[in-house]
Amino acid sequence: MRPIRAAGLGTATLVTLLALTPVTAGATDPGSAQATGKTRTLVYLAEAQQLTRFPVTPGAVSQGDRVVVRSDLFDEAHNKVGETHGTCTTTRGGADEAEQCLVTYVLPDGQLTTQGVYFNYVDQGPFDAAINGGTGKYEKARGSVHSETIDTDPKVVRRLTIHLA
Repeated sequence: MRPIRAAGLGTATLVTLLALTPVTAGATDPGSAQATGKTRTLVYLAEAQQLTRFPVTPGAVSQGDRVVVRSDLFDEAHNKVGETHGTCTTTRGGADEAEQCLVTYVLPDGQLTTQGVYFNYVDQGPFDAAINGGTGKYEKARGSVHSETIDTDPKVVRRLTIHLA
C-alpha cells in the first residue's frame, strides 16, 4: 500500500469534491435557484481526515485501485459545517492516471452527490465534477463543483466552489 502522502492526489480529488463554504447567505436553496433561473454559489474548504488507498498491485498505480476518503468541510471562518465521503477508482494507471470519483457532501440542510473524472493525479491540479442531485434543500440540485488544492502539508486541503443551477 502506498503511503497516504503519495495517495493524497487521488484523495485530494475526493476531498475537493467534499468541501464547501457558503459565500452568500441565501446560497443554499437549489430548488429556488432553478425556479428563478438564477445560479447560486457555495464555497467551502475540505480538509482530509481519513484517506486509504487499496492498490491492485502494491507499489504501482494500476487500473482498479481504489481510494476511500472522508473530509471535514469548513466555512471561511473555519467553522465545521459538514463532511464529505467519497471513493475514487483508478481507470487509467501509470503517470497519466485518471480516477472516476463519487463524492457525497453532507451539509446542515441536506446532502449533495457528485461524480467526475480526475486527471491531474501527479500535480494535484484542479478538477470539476457534476452535481447529480441531493436531499433536503438540495433535492433538485444540478450544477457543478470546482475543486483546487490549496495546501498539502500536513493535510490535503482543497477549496470547493459549488455552482448550483
